[in-house]
Amino acid sequence: MSALALGPYRRACGTVRLPGSKSISNRALLLAALADGATELRGLLDAEDTRLMSAALARLGVAIERRDSACAVVRGAGGRLAAHAELFLGNAGTAFRPLTAVLALAGGRYRLFGSARMHERPIGDLVDALRALGADVAYLGAEGFPPLAIGPGRIDASRPVRVRGEVSSQFLSALLMALPLAGGGAVEVEGELISRPYVEITLALMRRFGVEVAHEGLRRFCVPRARYRSPGALAVEGDASSASYFLAAGAVAGGPVRVEGAGRASIQGDVRFVEVLEAMGARVAMGEDWIEASGAPPLAAFDLDLNHIPDAAMTAAVAALFARGTSTLRNIASWRVKETDRIAAMATELRKFGATVEAGRDFLHIAPPAALAAGVAVDTYDDHRMAMCFSLATLAGVAVTIRDPGCVAKTFPDYFEVFASICRA
Repeated sequence: MSALALGPYRRACGTVRLPGSKSISNRALLLAALADGATELRGLLDAEDTRLMSAALARLGVAIERRDSACAVVRGAGGRLAAHAELFLGNAGTAFRPLTAVLALAGGRYRLFGSARMHERPIGDLVDALRALGADVAYLGAEGFPPLAIGPGRIDASRPVRVRGEVSSQFLSALLMALPLAGGGAVEVEGELISRPYVEITLALMRRFGVEVAHEGLRRFCVPRARYRSPGALAVEGDASSASYFLAAGAVAGGPVRVEGAGRASIQGDVRFVEVLEAMGARVAMGEDWIEASGAPPLAAFDLDLNHIPDAAMTAAVAALFARGTSTLRNIASWRVKETDRIAAMATELRKFGATVEAGRDFLHIAPPAALAAGVAVDTYDDHRMAMCFSLATLAGVAVTIRDPGCVAKTFPDYFEVFASICRA
């Protein structure tokens, strides 16, 4: 396994242009593929997850022309996809879940599989909802998990379909994006809907492609009988989850650090990570498409419900190492079914630095040590966000080794070079 030595650093300042949002990029690729007409996607993320989505769409007969690393033209298939395909989707949940729903309503025969970790991530709630619509979806391994076999079903969307919302909001997003293929329909959410801002991203992008979904408080949704239509061109925002690492760096190590590509006008919920930094006493400024943070330790400890920003919440967990007192992250149960069990992984790695950590089913209590342990080797669990988050520990003036640093290719291939560009010894 490869390893990367980082730091020690004590200061962070500078400006970073963010890569495209993974959540927006993969949704936009799929909707552009389903639409009538060609769509130019600008600012598109070029990373493992978007390459997996693009390759899958190409196997389904969708023509995608790359103009450069951040721009592609997708020639929409108008909902007419190849009738047979085997698709490998790695550990890309933003590709696997929506494609499962779309292909279940497409009328062909498909096999979807992924990495070993993807085959451990639950998909049963989505499959149950699709079967209620008449879809033919079978498990090829453990019940409730990928890989999947999909055949032509007898789809009837005349009655509302129910989907549980407490495991992953991607199940709801997948259904909403797929339902226009069945002539529209209604979806009702059972239980708590987690990660609500990601559903709002889905609704905003469907609107850009001509499908306006009515809803009642994100509990009941009505997808109209409508076809996706290309908007001609669509600009992908910079990734707000990735912004969190640089903004946290500015907050804990002087700053100012500015990120460009996401700001006050963003449709991404993770821009609300700035609220965490403000609660810790950092100084934050925002424009329409930029955010800037500065500050210095010791920052204030926090006790926050972070259900709405599960990815950026990981950055908050490492920022807690720079706080005075015990910080608490609440309502983060979805971490258990991400790229790894992030609650267990985060607790294990924080303890290596000397932190006292209590990990529960859906929470973390983190009490930092008087001084961070030096020379820690961080295990990343093939999880890009674990790797990126723990780079921040170097800003306490300690050297850190990141094991398997290449896992950041999932969403931010040159992350460590960009991070080092804003850091000072």
